[in-house]
Amino acid sequence: MAGLKLIVGLGNPGKEYALTRHNVGWWLLDALAESWGFGRFRADKAAAVAQGRIEPDVVRLVKPLTYMNRSGGVLTAYKRMNAVDLSRDLLVLVDDVALEPGRVRFRPDGSAGGHNGLKSIEQTLGTKEYPRLRIGVGACPPGVDLAAWVLSPPPKHDRKLITDLLPELTDAVRFWMEQGTEAAMNRYNR
Repeated sequence: MAGLKLIVGLGNPGKEYALTRHNVGWWLLDALAESWGFGRFRADKAAAVAQGRIEPDVVRLVKPLTYMNRSGGVLTAYKRMNAVDLSRDLLVLVDDVALEPGRVRFRPDGSAGGHNGLKSIEQTLGTKEYPRLRIGVGACPPGVDLAAWVLSPPPKHDRKLITDLLPELTDAVRFWMEQGTEAAMNRYNR
């Protein structure tokens, strides 16, 4: 049955953040929009949105234009209208310092794990039960401030590990749309 698939990538607006670890969710959204021919992202209230159709669904790619700790606000209208089944039709793309670059994990639910973007989404939705795709950016070294770590660009080698994954992750997101979170976990988690 046709419906709406909502894919939200977490990141921070502004050129100074574009290449940072915290914006890998936006990197993947850009790859999805390009691969699927959705065109450019356009301003839509507090988000940048690209939309198209992947039969049988309408797919909306969403970049919150608020800062990370207020990312959940873009989901308020969807929640109010019951526009998506949170456990089946929403996917959040997020950086994860607990995973090394080149590793990814689909999860059907879970804690925010200290991630302010996920905390904001949980607060807006009133639940931790929504799928997410965690993209490894590497652990913060001892003695380095975590905020400074995620708001800095990864070194060239790590960036390449992440960007080399984007074509596979484009396939993985489409697979998630067709087969669901559990099947995506079995196939892509590493």
